[in-house]
Amino acid sequence: MIVARSVEELPERERTVAVGSFDGVHRGHRVVLETARAAGGTTTVVTFWPHPRLVLGNRVELLSTLERRLELLEGEGADEALIVTFTAEVAALSPGDFADAVLRRIGATTVVVGENFRFGRAAAGDGALLERLGFEVRLVPLLTDVSSTRIRALLREGDVVAAAPLLGRPAEIEGTVVLGDQRGGTLGFPTANLAVPAELLVPAYGIYAGEARGHRAAISIGVNPHYGGDERRIEPHLLDFDGDLYGQRLVVELWRRLRDERAFASEDELVAQIASDVEATRAAERPI
Repeated sequence: MIVARSVEELPERERTVAVGSFDGVHRGHRVVLETARAAGGTTTVVTFWPHPRLVLGNRVELLSTLERRLELLEGEGADEALIVTFTAEVAALSPGDFADAVLRRIGATTVVVGENFRFGRAAAGDGALLERLGFEVRLVPLLTDVSSTRIRALLREGDVVAAAPLLGRPAEIEGTVVLGDQRGGTLGFPTANLAVPAELLVPAYGIYAGEARGHRAAISIGVNPHYGGDERRIEPHLLDFDGDLYGQRLVVELWRRLRDERAFASEDELVAQIASDVEATRAAERPI
């Protein structure tokens, strides 16, 4: 997939363009992309970074990093992605000015958006306005109960099983492996300590079963209460893995929440519980 960060990087030609934030690339987004592909021609996704709600001063916990979003868009068959750097100046553009500055500049003829899509200053633009501006518009109906907002709510509760069918894939957490306490290795269960981007949603604290790098993983999200911790840690233990992950990006699937985190009466009891979590992870099924 060709990734452009300015309209000048895409030679002007007729394009079918899908527009949206596409945070998490969930099932609803996938229908938009399928509709764009079905329209024929080059399928170009116009998306925004940072998330418009962040620029407008609203809090939002993202379901995916930009890097992961682009990987998922490519997996759904997008030919190109144009990342519009969303700024206060872009937010102030009228819908017509945005259409001229972005959509017409890359040759958009057909524009595919969800039926609730709004754009331009004060969110004044919609599909009907795009039609009046001369584009062929394909409005995609929303899927019942499928939205980034709903998925975020489920993940905050730790319900990764319910979130998976809305995403169309397991929920994920992503970060860079950094040096941690290295306590897991001394207990016989070495973990990777993930530094997660500040804007990314972290699911409810607890112990999860999942997968990373083709290995099942038992994942701890929380503050390590057994050791009196107060700093959030995300620590996957990759089963049957032997290697150095320091400095590497890691995308971890979350399949099932196994239990709450808690303190134990002794380290032996902690080790026994981790062993039980590992066995539960081996038995866990991918939710979708």
